[in-house]
Amino acid sequence: MNEISRIGPIGIFDSGFGGLTVFREIKDKLPQYDYIYLGDNARVPYGSRSFETVYQFTKECVFKLFDLGCNLVILACNTASAKALRTIQQHDLPIGKKVLGVIRPTTESINRFTTTNEVGILATQGTVLSESYKIEINKFYPHIRVYQHACPLWVPLVENDEIDTPAAHYLVEKDIHEILAQNPNIDTLVLACTHYPLLLPIIRKFVPKGVQIVAQGHLIAESLENYLQRHPEVESTCSKQRKTAFFTTDDPADFQTKAKIFFGEPINAAHLRVKNCI
Repeated sequence: MNEISRIGPIGIFDSGFGGLTVFREIKDKLPQYDYIYLGDNARVPYGSRSFETVYQFTKECVFKLFDLGCNLVILACNTASAKALRTIQQHDLPIGKKVLGVIRPTTESINRFTTTNEVGILATQGTVLSESYKIEINKFYPHIRVYQHACPLWVPLVENDEIDTPAAHYLVEKDIHEILAQNPNIDTLVLACTHYPLLLPIIRKFVPKGVQIVAQGHLIAESLENYLQRHPEVESTCSKQRKTAFFTTDDPADFQTKAKIFFGEPINAAHLRVKNCI
Protein backbone atom coordinates (compact mmCIF):
# COMPACT_ATOMS: atom_id res chain seq x y z
CA MET A 1 0.00 0.00 0.00
CA ASN A 2 1.53 3.32 -0.98
CA GLU A 3 1.71 6.44 1.22
CA ILE A 4 -1.03 8.39 -0.60
CA SER A 5 -3.58 5.60 -0.31
CA ARG A 6 -3.05 5.53 3.46
CA ILE A 7 -4.02 9.17 3.94
CA GLY A 8 -7.62 9.90 4.88
CA PRO A 9 -9.97 12.14 6.88
CA ILE A 10 -10.46 12.04 10.64
CA GLY A 11 -13.73 10.32 11.49
CA ILE A 12 -16.09 11.76 14.09
CA PHE A 13 -18.79 9.39 15.32
CA ASP A 14 -21.84 9.98 17.49
CA SER A 15 -25.13 8.23 18.08
CA GLY A 16 -26.87 11.33 16.75
CA PHE A 17 -26.46 15.09 16.98
CA GLY A 18 -24.62 15.71 20.25
CA GLY A 19 -21.19 14.93 18.85
CA LEU A 20 -21.53 17.96 16.62
CA THR A 21 -20.81 20.17 19.66
CA VAL A 22 -17.49 18.34 20.07
CA PHE A 23 -16.82 18.37 16.34
CA ARG A 24 -17.34 22.15 16.29
CA GLU A 25 -14.57 22.59 18.86
CA ILE A 26 -12.25 20.16 17.07
CA LYS A 27 -12.76 21.81 13.70
CA ASP A 28 -12.21 25.29 15.15
CA LYS A 29 -8.95 24.22 16.80
CA LEU A 30 -7.68 21.97 13.99
CA PRO A 31 -9.17 23.38 10.77
CA GLN A 32 -6.42 22.08 8.51
CA TYR A 33 -7.64 18.47 8.53
CA ASP A 34 -10.36 16.69 6.56
CA TYR A 35 -13.27 15.25 8.55
CA ILE A 36 -16.18 12.86 8.11
CA TYR A 37 -18.97 13.06 10.67
CA LEU A 38 -21.34 10.11 11.05
CA GLY A 39 -24.48 10.24 13.20
CA ASP A 40 -26.32 6.96 13.82
CA ASN A 41 -29.66 8.76 14.09
CA ALA A 42 -31.65 5.75 12.88
CA ARG A 43 -30.76 3.86 16.07
CA VAL A 44 -30.65 6.67 18.62
CA PRO A 45 -30.81 6.82 21.62
CA TYR A 46 -27.80 4.83 22.80
CA GLY A 47 -28.02 5.93 26.43
CA SER A 48 -30.67 3.42 27.49
CA ARG A 49 -29.34 0.46 25.47
CA SER A 50 -27.32 -2.49 26.75
CA PHE A 51 -23.53 -2.63 26.65
CA GLU A 52 -23.60 -5.31 23.96
CA THR A 53 -25.98 -3.34 21.73
CA VAL A 54 -24.00 -0.10 22.05
CA TYR A 55 -20.78 -1.99 21.34
CA GLN A 56 -22.24 -3.62 18.23
CA PHE A 57 -23.74 -0.39 16.86
CA THR A 58 -20.57 1.58 17.57
CA LYS A 59 -18.33 -1.04 16.01
CA GLU A 60 -20.43 -1.10 12.83
CA CYS A 61 -20.24 2.68 12.47
CA VAL A 62 -16.53 2.85 13.25
CA PHE A 63 -15.78 0.24 10.61
CA LYS A 64 -17.94 2.15 8.14
CA LEU A 65 -15.73 5.18 8.74
CA PHE A 66 -12.68 2.97 8.23
CA ASP A 67 -14.20 1.86 4.91
CA LEU A 68 -14.53 5.53 3.96
CA GLY A 69 -10.78 5.98 4.41
CA CYS A 70 -10.53 7.19 8.01
CA ASN A 71 -7.47 5.97 9.91
CA LEU A 72 -8.39 7.78 13.12
CA VAL A 73 -11.93 7.88 14.55
CA ILE A 74 -13.09 9.94 17.52
CA LEU A 75 -16.08 8.60 19.46
CA ALA A 76 -17.72 11.98 20.17
CA CYS A 77 -20.30 10.21 22.31
CA ASN A 78 -20.04 9.53 26.02
CA THR A 79 -22.22 6.41 25.92
CA ALA A 80 -20.20 4.86 23.08
CA SER A 81 -16.96 5.81 24.82
CA ALA A 82 -18.20 4.26 28.07
CA LYS A 83 -19.66 1.06 26.66
CA ALA A 84 -17.70 0.28 23.50
CA LEU A 85 -14.34 2.04 23.23
CA ARG A 86 -12.21 -0.26 25.34
CA THR A 87 -13.51 -3.46 23.70
CA ILE A 88 -12.98 -2.05 20.21
CA GLN A 89 -9.46 -0.90 21.09
CA GLN A 90 -8.51 -4.24 22.63
CA HIS A 91 -10.11 -6.69 20.20
CA ASP A 92 -11.26 -5.17 16.92
CA LEU A 93 -8.85 -2.61 15.49
CA PRO A 94 -7.24 -3.39 12.13
CA ILE A 95 -3.54 -2.60 11.83
CA GLY A 96 -2.97 1.12 11.32
CA LYS A 97 -6.37 2.21 12.65
CA LYS A 98 -6.99 4.14 15.87
CA VAL A 99 -10.13 4.97 17.89
CA LEU A 100 -10.23 7.54 20.70
CA GLY A 101 -13.03 8.54 23.07
CA VAL A 102 -14.21 11.58 25.02
CA ILE A 103 -14.02 10.33 28.61
CA ARG A 104 -10.27 10.22 29.17
CA PRO A 105 -9.58 13.79 27.92
CA THR A 106 -12.16 15.01 30.41
CA THR A 107 -11.16 12.90 33.40
CA GLU A 108 -7.42 13.46 33.14
CA SER A 109 -8.01 17.22 33.21
CA ILE A 110 -10.47 17.35 36.11
CA ASN A 111 -7.87 18.40 38.71
CA ARG A 112 -7.61 21.73 36.88
CA PHE A 113 -11.12 22.64 38.00
CA THR A 114 -11.78 21.28 41.50
CA THR A 115 -10.32 22.58 44.75
CA THR A 116 -12.59 20.67 47.16
CA ASN A 117 -11.94 17.38 45.33
CA GLU A 118 -15.69 16.78 45.17
CA VAL A 119 -16.89 16.40 41.56
CA GLY A 120 -20.37 15.82 40.15
CA ILE A 121 -21.11 14.05 36.87
CA LEU A 122 -24.29 14.85 34.90
CA ALA A 123 -24.84 12.22 32.21
CA THR A 124 -27.19 9.78 30.52
CA GLN A 125 -28.37 6.70 32.38
CA GLY A 126 -26.03 4.50 30.33
CA THR A 127 -22.95 6.55 31.16
CA VAL A 128 -23.87 6.68 34.85
CA LEU A 129 -24.41 2.91 35.04
CA SER A 130 -21.06 2.26 33.34
CA GLU A 131 -19.33 4.22 36.14
CA SER A 132 -16.68 5.13 33.56
CA TYR A 133 -16.18 8.61 34.95
CA LYS A 134 -15.74 7.35 38.50
CA ILE A 135 -13.28 4.70 37.37
CA GLU A 136 -11.25 7.00 35.14
CA ILE A 137 -11.13 9.94 37.55
CA ASN A 138 -10.06 7.70 40.43
CA LYS A 139 -7.42 6.12 38.22
CA PHE A 140 -5.79 9.53 37.74
CA TYR A 141 -6.79 11.12 41.06
CA PRO A 142 -7.71 8.60 43.80
CA HIS A 143 -8.36 11.42 46.28
CA ILE A 144 -11.20 12.96 44.23
CA ARG A 145 -14.70 11.85 45.21
CA VAL A 146 -17.17 11.48 42.33
CA TYR A 147 -20.95 11.83 42.48
CA GLN A 148 -23.22 10.94 39.56
CA HIS A 149 -26.72 11.87 38.46
CA ALA A 150 -28.60 10.79 35.32
CA CYS A 151 -30.55 13.45 33.41
CA PRO A 152 -32.57 11.34 30.92
CA LEU A 153 -34.86 14.18 29.81
CA TRP A 154 -32.17 16.70 28.90
CA VAL A 155 -31.39 15.14 25.51
CA PRO A 156 -35.00 15.19 24.23
CA LEU A 157 -35.31 18.80 25.42
CA VAL A 158 -32.38 19.78 23.23
CA GLU A 159 -33.32 17.68 20.20
CA ASN A 160 -36.90 18.98 20.23
CA ASP A 161 -35.64 22.57 20.44
CA GLU A 162 -37.35 23.09 23.79
CA ILE A 163 -34.33 24.61 25.47
CA ASP A 164 -35.89 27.90 26.53
CA THR A 165 -39.16 26.58 27.93
CA PRO A 166 -40.66 26.32 31.43
CA ALA A 167 -40.25 22.54 31.26
CA ALA A 168 -36.54 22.86 30.55
CA HIS A 169 -36.06 25.28 33.44
CA TYR A 170 -37.96 22.99 35.80
CA LEU A 171 -36.05 19.85 34.83
CA VAL A 172 -32.62 21.47 34.86
CA GLU A 173 -33.25 23.07 38.26
CA LYS A 174 -34.49 19.73 39.64
CA ASP A 175 -31.48 17.77 38.38
CA ILE A 176 -28.95 20.37 39.50
CA HIS A 177 -30.54 20.36 42.96
CA GLU A 178 -30.38 16.56 43.14
CA ILE A 179 -26.70 16.28 42.17
CA LEU A 180 -25.63 19.06 44.55
CA ALA A 181 -27.71 17.52 47.35
CA GLN A 182 -25.37 14.51 47.31
CA ASN A 183 -22.60 16.64 48.80
CA PRO A 184 -22.64 20.37 49.62
CA ASN A 185 -18.92 20.62 48.84
CA ILE A 186 -19.22 19.70 45.16
CA ASP A 187 -17.43 22.52 43.35
CA THR A 188 -17.24 21.09 39.82
CA LEU A 189 -19.99 19.73 37.57
CA VAL A 190 -19.02 17.82 34.43
CA LEU A 191 -21.50 17.87 31.55
CA ALA A 192 -20.81 14.29 30.51
CA CYS A 193 -23.12 14.29 27.51
CA THR A 194 -22.43 16.22 24.34
CA HIS A 195 -26.01 17.57 24.20
CA TYR A 196 -25.77 19.29 27.55
CA PRO A 197 -23.63 22.32 26.56
CA LEU A 198 -26.65 23.65 24.67
CA LEU A 199 -28.41 23.93 28.02
CA LEU A 200 -25.58 25.98 29.54
CA PRO A 201 -27.54 29.28 29.74
CA ILE A 202 -30.16 27.54 31.88
CA ILE A 203 -27.70 25.42 33.86
CA ARG A 204 -25.80 28.55 34.92
CA LYS A 205 -29.00 30.01 36.38
CA PHE A 206 -29.30 27.18 38.88
CA VAL A 207 -25.65 26.45 39.70
CA PRO A 208 -24.35 28.37 42.73
CA LYS A 209 -21.47 30.79 42.35
CA GLY A 210 -18.17 29.07 42.91
CA VAL A 211 -19.24 25.82 41.22
CA GLN A 212 -17.42 25.29 37.93
CA ILE A 213 -19.27 23.83 34.96
CA VAL A 214 -17.08 21.74 32.68
CA ALA A 215 -18.17 21.20 29.07
CA GLN A 216 -16.09 18.67 27.18
CA GLY A 217 -15.63 20.12 23.70
CA HIS A 218 -12.55 22.27 24.23
CA LEU A 219 -10.89 19.62 26.40
CA ILE A 220 -11.34 17.00 23.68
CA ALA A 221 -10.02 19.35 21.01
CA GLU A 222 -6.96 20.15 23.13
CA SER A 223 -6.39 16.46 23.81
CA LEU A 224 -6.65 15.57 20.10
CA GLU A 225 -4.17 18.28 19.17
CA ASN A 226 -1.77 16.96 21.81
CA TYR A 227 -2.29 13.36 20.68
CA LEU A 228 -1.46 14.20 17.07
CA GLN A 229 1.67 16.05 18.16
CA ARG A 230 2.79 13.06 20.24
CA HIS A 231 1.96 10.53 17.51
CA PRO A 232 3.37 11.78 14.20
CA GLU A 233 2.86 8.31 12.73
CA VAL A 234 -0.90 8.82 13.14
CA GLU A 235 -0.90 12.51 12.22
CA SER A 236 0.84 11.75 8.93
CA THR A 237 -2.13 9.58 7.87
CA CYS A 238 -4.63 12.46 8.29
CA SER A 239 -5.38 14.33 5.08
CA LYS A 240 -5.28 18.13 5.14
CA GLN A 241 -7.47 19.77 2.52
CA ARG A 242 -9.98 21.37 4.93
CA LYS A 243 -12.82 19.24 3.57
CA THR A 244 -15.79 18.15 5.67
CA ALA A 245 -18.54 15.62 4.97
CA PHE A 246 -21.60 14.80 7.07
CA PHE A 247 -23.49 11.50 7.02
CA THR A 248 -26.47 10.13 8.92
CA THR A 249 -28.03 6.68 9.03
CA ASP A 250 -31.46 8.36 9.02
CA ASP A 251 -33.17 11.10 6.98
CA PRO A 252 -30.53 13.64 5.82
CA ALA A 253 -33.08 16.46 5.48
CA ASP A 254 -34.10 16.10 9.12
CA PHE A 255 -30.46 15.79 10.13
CA GLN A 256 -29.56 19.02 8.37
CA THR A 257 -32.38 20.92 10.06
CA LYS A 258 -31.44 19.87 13.58
CA ALA A 259 -27.67 19.82 13.05
CA LYS A 260 -27.53 23.59 12.80
CA ILE A 261 -28.60 23.82 16.47
CA PHE A 262 -25.54 21.78 17.50
CA PHE A 263 -22.93 22.76 14.92
CA GLY A 264 -23.76 26.45 14.77
CA GLU A 265 -23.96 26.71 10.99
CA PRO A 266 -25.87 25.06 8.12
CA ILE A 267 -24.50 21.75 6.86
CA ASN A 268 -25.17 19.40 3.94
CA ALA A 269 -25.69 15.77 4.87
CA ALA A 270 -26.12 12.51 3.00
CA HIS A 271 -27.62 9.16 3.98
CA LEU A 272 -25.21 6.36 4.73
CA ARG A 273 -26.28 2.77 5.11
CA VAL A 274 -24.61 0.90 7.93
CA LYS A 275 -24.85 -2.86 8.52
CA ASN A 276 -28.13 -3.81 10.23
CA CYS A 277 -29.34 -0.24 9.83
CA ILE A 278 -31.90 0.87 7.24
